[in-house]
Amino acid sequence: VVDQRHRLRAAQLRLNRRRHHVTTVVRMTISRRARAARRSLGRTFDDTKTVEEQRADMDRIDRLPRPRKVAYADTTVGGVDAIVATPTQEPPDRQVLYFHGGGYSVGSPRSHVAMGARLAKRAAATVTLIDYRLAPEHPYPAAIDDCVAAYRALVASTDPALVTLAGDSAGGGAALATLCALRDAGDPMPGCGYLLSPWTDLTASGDSVRSKADVDPMIRAGLITPMAEMYAADTPLDHPGVSPLFADLAGLPPMLIQTGVDEVLLSDSTRLADRARAAGVEVVLDLADDMWHVYPMFAGLVPEATEALVRAAVFIRARTPAQAAVPG
Repeated sequence: VVDQRHRLRAAQLRLNRRRHHVTTVVRMTISRRARAARRSLGRTFDDTKTVEEQRADMDRIDRLPRPRKVAYADTTVGGVDAIVATPTQEPPDRQVLYFHGGGYSVGSPRSHVAMGARLAKRAAATVTLIDYRLAPEHPYPAAIDDCVAAYRALVASTDPALVTLAGDSAGGGAALATLCALRDAGDPMPGCGYLLSPWTDLTASGDSVRSKADVDPMIRAGLITPMAEMYAADTPLDHPGVSPLFADLAGLPPMLIQTGVDEVLLSDSTRLADRARAAGVEVVLDLADDMWHVYPMFAGLVPEATEALVRAAVFIRARTPAQAAVPG
């Protein structure tokens, strides 16, 4: 525990020094476990399956043992089904509302609860993972409506300053779109946002869609547009609610954007960081060489992923300080 506190404090100092600047994590060589994970991704990704088969495959992740010293509860938040992960060893001081990835068509709290639990333990937070409605049965704006409803229900009994909106891939884009929707509606803003490899441009106009196509071990560039069209349905792909990269970003809370360099959605993160900074938003862009899409999901297995989750926990703790922790 003492060692973890020292590491958290050191990471906090590094983030404070780099506030408003790009944070790049550079490794001359990646770990053996990271190389093995990359090979596994290349072998197991299968885009020939139906949506129902892909959903079942992702939910099977929950067959693996969930992290210990965390209490899990099935509940509803704002009328949306959810799993709540609460650390039991250290009292949680804050809340994280988490939106899972999966191209807005697959994924669920069950597929992401393990990573949510690891984040809960490191950030001393209660993490709520919601089961927002999925396309093609429920296209835009159903997912964003569910995210907004869950946030409003959460802050009805929690100080918004102690809440983080987080999400990976499509969930990262949903978190950004939700922040914009809340701001436009006059809702109180959360303390910060944590976006992992966010999918923010469904038009696939970023340079990395082409330049990283041959090195990305997980996402095939040609699948982006079909998935985007399934989610957007009759809404234009460049609509700010669908592609929040093109939204007005002024007035949003501080954001940590965590992305692997070897992914086709890299430009979705780098352009978002540039646009957000131009709008006056505090942004930390955390880029990891040789890493892939949403690599922090491998925390506990891959050292680089574990380190990334520690950096995220430091950011969240700093931007959502509990009142009891202020004097310290």
